[in-house]
Amino acid sequence: MNDDDTGTPGRTGAAALALRPLTARSIVLSTLLGHHPPRLPARALVRVGELFGIAEGTVRVALSRMVAAGDLHQADGSYALTTRLLARQARQDESRAPRTRPWSGDWEIAVVATAEGRPPAERTALRQAMAELRLAELREGSWLRPANLDRPRPAVVTEQCTWLTGTPDGDPAALAARLWDLAAWARRADALTGALDRAATPSDRFTIAAAALRHLLADPLLPAALLPGDWPGDRLRRKYAEFETELRTLLRQYLADGETGRPGG
Repeated sequence: MNDDDTGTPGRTGAAALALRPLTARSIVLSTLLGHHPPRLPARALVRVGELFGIAEGTVRVALSRMVAAGDLHQADGSYALTTRLLARQARQDESRAPRTRPWSGDWEIAVVATAEGRPPAERTALRQAMAELRLAELREGSWLRPANLDRPRPAVVTEQCTWLTGTPDGDPAALAARLWDLAAWARRADALTGALDRAATPSDRFTIAAAALRHLLADPLLPAALLPGDWPGDRLRRKYAEFETELRTLLRQYLADGETGRPGG
């Protein structure tokens, strides 16, 4: 998915954003990641699959494979996210309601210890953790961001980095624009917000909302003083919150249908 793609003339909804159709596995994951607590009976997940024209048998096969792969737990006809995916849900929740603190102008800086002797998997884990902390790499081994976020640092970064606090000599907004492609992120956010407004079908809305949530994970969550004017982050969060309310209502209806005699489970 290209973050610079803001739509194709003459096309609407997910197609205009070049979003791939969701698979049965993606539908199950997106539904559970967007639901609190992340546990639902099979009948509700099957009904969501029906919005996309996916047969019940296909959804149930996907559920079985996800249990075998360690993505889901299954008990009493219900499916729940495993620990790894619970961590992903927590990151998504943080992207929608970030814990921030007043910004004094300081930046947090991480200097990575020499990479010599560290296996590739360890280096990959470090880079992933830095991205999840929303730090950007100024040059190899040097990561930084404004010190406006309140979140713990995992062991993988505290053990491999020296952490400092400092302020840039030049314009901090110019530095932020160098570290993050803010214009591209904003264009994509505006396109997703507009597409959610125009989505004509529940499946289209679901697909676009899933893409919006993934995009929010890439929001650098900078202080307002470092952002371009009319930054669309909060607008996209509000639009996703509207979708989440719709999803909760839909799932309650599906569960009620099951309790009143619709086959399922």
